[in-house]
Amino acid sequence: MRRDKVRRMKTLVIVPTYNEADNLRPLVKEILRLSEFNILVVDDNSPDGTGEIAEELKAEHPEHVYVLHRPGKLGLASAYITGFRFALAMNYDVVCQMDADFSHSPDYLPTFLKMVRYAHADVVIGSRYTEDGETKNWPRLRRWMSQGGSLYARLVLGMDLRDLTGGFKAFHRRALEKLPLDKIQATGYAFQVEVNYLCHKGSG
Repeated sequence: MRRDKVRRMKTLVIVPTYNEADNLRPLVKEILRLSEFNILVVDDNSPDGTGEIAEELKAEHPEHVYVLHRPGKLGLASAYITGFRFALAMNYDVVCQMDADFSHSPDYLPTFLKMVRYAHADVVIGSRYTEDGETKNWPRLRRWMSQGGSLYARLVLGMDLRDLTGGFKAFHRRALEKLPLDKIQATGYAFQVEVNYLCHKGSG
């Protein structure tokens, strides 16, 4: 019974892409295997044909896969903001964001959804720095930079979160509705930090 209630939540997974031709099809297959989610691919005119693959997937799964094509490499932050606007306009209850390169495992998406539904979480963050977290194929310097960036942001912003720069998240609609999407200007890791801060501030 509990699982049936979870499945009724209208949920969208936003996947920004740029040159992800090798990853997109297997990723979409894995997400659709979970059967609870729709997918929005936001492609930045990938020269390797990712956009064409996205269109093929949309034709194969017209009720579950959506595609937005952008004219060039406009960046991850603006891709997510575009996805957030789409999700709000289409009345999704829960919105997830994840990378297309399998650095974020789709297997955690049902857990995210349960935390939003049953724990009444506004935002769920899939952290790389928990006991079970990991950063596959990351050089030591990149890991140190990520951890250092999170630590610095926590100290400056006064937030008790271990992973402020991570991009694997789920939002309840009410959290996205409070975000001033027109005013967010940060890019890269800073975008994740700013969104986390704004969600934290909006929950107060």
